[in-house]
Amino acid sequence: QVQLVESGGGVVQAGGSLRLSCAASGRTFSGDAMGWFRQAPGKEREFVSRWSIGATYYADSVRGRFTISRDNAKDTVYLQMNRLKPEDTAVYYCAASRLVTPTTIPGDYAYWGQGTQVTVSS
Repeated sequence: QVQLVESGGGVVQAGGSLRLSCAASGRTFSGDAMGWFRQAPGKEREFVSRWSIGATYYADSVRGRFTISRDNAKDTVYLQMNRLKPEDTAVYYCAASRLVTPTTIPGDYAYWGQGTQVTVSS
């Protein structure tokens, strides 16, 4: 069974940091691009960041504050989130895509985790 499992969410004050993890199982995702998305209540799911071989991408809203990384030996992708803001509050999802094009469209990602809640208090 192919699974992506996120962890590391929680409640943090504005200005604080969290590190999210996404562990893959069932098959290796070493050849896939991995993305992070988030969805706040009443809003559409939005792109946060993407890791592919040789390149990383960030939404303008998080660039300079968030860092995506990957440990292929553990088949795990991370999202380090610094200087968090209340508007970062959302459920964060990791996802995997085999598309080479650096897409930010949720529909282009075939596998999804269950999500982890991040709440930033002001």
